[in-house]
Parts: sequence; structure tokens; C-alpha cells
Amino acid sequence: MHTTVFHSADLPQTERLARFDDFLLHSDHPMRLTETDPEPFQATARAFDLGPVNIVELTCSPSLVRRTPATIRQADPELCSIVFPRRGALVVTQAGREALLGERDLALYDSSRPFSVRLAGPGPVTLVRAHVPRALLPLSARRTDRLLGTRLPGQEGVAALLTHFLGDLAADRVPRPTADIERLSTVTLDLLAATLAHHLDTGPRLPDESRRRTLLLSVESFVQEHLCDPGLSPRDIAAAHHISVSYLHRLFRSRDTTVTELIRRRRLERARRALTDPGLRDVPVHRIAADCGFREHAAFTRAFHAAYGMPPRDWRRQALRAPRG
Repeated sequence: MHTTVFHSADLPQTERLARFDDFLLHSDHPMRLTETDPEPFQATARAFDLGPVNIVELTCSPSLVRRTPATIRQADPELCSIVFPRRGALVVTQAGREALLGERDLALYDSSRPFSVRLAGPGPVTLVRAHVPRALLPLSARRTDRLLGTRLPGQEGVAALLTHFLGDLAADRVPRPTADIERLSTVTLDLLAATLAHHLDTGPRLPDESRRRTLLLSVESFVQEHLCDPGLSPRDIAAAHHISVSYLHRLFRSRDTTVTELIRRRRLERARRALTDPGLRDVPVHRIAADCGFREHAAFTRAFHAAYGMPPRDWRRQALRAPRG
């Protein structure tokens, strides 16, 4: 569940800095606020727990947060954390290295070693941080230590999946059942491990099941981004992921579906959302079908009726019908 764990607007201006420093000092891996912008201070932190995975979205005035040998002695839960900015810039320093992070860049840091994170602004900075117990990562500390305090590009590939996934989780306020929490925790661990393995060039050293789940997530993301291409095929998807078509089909047998069915279902879902969007009420149905990757309007109508129990025009009419007075 999402929880607002700190909100400076609830406090007098004169108390905000001290209270936020105290909040950091009593976190699971204690830190201190050592510098801040001279402007009136503000900070809001929201947390989302996924079992062993903890995600925090923090919006804060430009400032510097440090974890020192003294705070490490106070408490060290042996966590690995990944952090990236959503607005503004970050500078992450650890193990004698410094990483300047722009949007969708990531950095790794370890709670067992001193580090600092500078929220560089200008203006309030928003970051997303996810941490997991080091023991749950299927990569040795000796190897991952090479990545501490380095910039990890997150604009493409599995790293982009990770930043999008964590960003969406941080923004999502919908309560989740326990089963969903467990699945989301597994996905987060898989994506984090795959991202680190990619930057270490040790992909094959990940457990087979973890690699398969991560590859499926990447395939689904690729399909979603290319739905408008009516020629999208299993061969295109396999080529983009450097795997054979037969291996791609084997991946989907574990989900009791096929690649072709995934493409068809995602296109229908996109069309259904477009048909219920009041802002698109003047766009002809055949244009929506084409924009979703359907070559033939008749085939789209038949597939839509089979999936949702009525033709697309009737679905739109029912969804957009004005309420009676």
C-alpha cells in the first residue's frame, strides 16, 4: 500500500529541516541531511512496500543527503538501492566514484558503504528509489560493487523497463491484493537483477527463470510500443530480441497463450479505450481500428464483437451515452 511517510506542508516552516533530518536518521538505513537550498524547504515522501522490496518517491528541495560510517554503525540492513530522477538531476557518490544522473539515468548504491545523494535541482527534485536486501539479488557483491556510484543509462532495453515499471508503481495509488504484491515484488527483483547483469555483461549468469520472466516483460513492452504497425509479427519481435521465433513461441507456451494472441488482445484493448474516450468521439471507428494496427475494418469488427459482446459502434454509443436528466 502507498503511504505518505513525510509531508513538510503539515509542519511549521521553522521545523521542516530538523524534522526531515530526523526522518532520514530513523529510516531503515539512517542518513543525514547536511546541506539544503536557502529557499523555504519542502519535502514529500511516499512509500510503497512490495514485501522485501521498498519503493519511495521523494520530492524535495535541492539538498545533500549523506550516509556516513557513523550512521552505518547505527544500523545496516545490507540493502542494495537503485535510484533515478523523474524531475531535476541527482549526483550519487560512492566507492570513490561520482555519477551525474539526468532523466531515466540510474545509479546503484549499497547501504553498507558510505554514500551521498545530491538533489541538484533547479527547484524541487523528484526521485524514485527502490531497495532490496542484497541477499535476494542473484549476483555477487564482488561483481555489483563495480557498478556503485556509476551512471547506468536507463533510456532503452531492460533498464528502461525497470525505470518505467518503478515509475508507474510509484505513481499508482490503487490498493493491491496480496497475490499482486508478491508478483510485483518478483518482477521488480527480476528487472533489477537483469539491469545490473546487463551492465556487468553477465546476463547468462542469471537464473534461467528470472531471465525468461524478464524477456517476456521486454517482449510485452515491445509489442505495446509497436501495436500501430499492422505488419508486426513474431519474426519482428524475435529479431528485436535476438532470439529465434521457435524460442519466442516456447516462452509464451508457459503462459498458455501465443504471441499472435497477445498482439490481437493488446490491439483490442487499445481500441476499446479509444472508443470510450470522449476526446475521440469524432474519430471514425475505422480510423481507430487502423491506428491500433488492424488492416481490415471487417476483421476488427468481428474480433471486437467476439471479445466484448457487441460491435465497436454500439460499445462506443453505450460508453459515451449522456446521462439522463
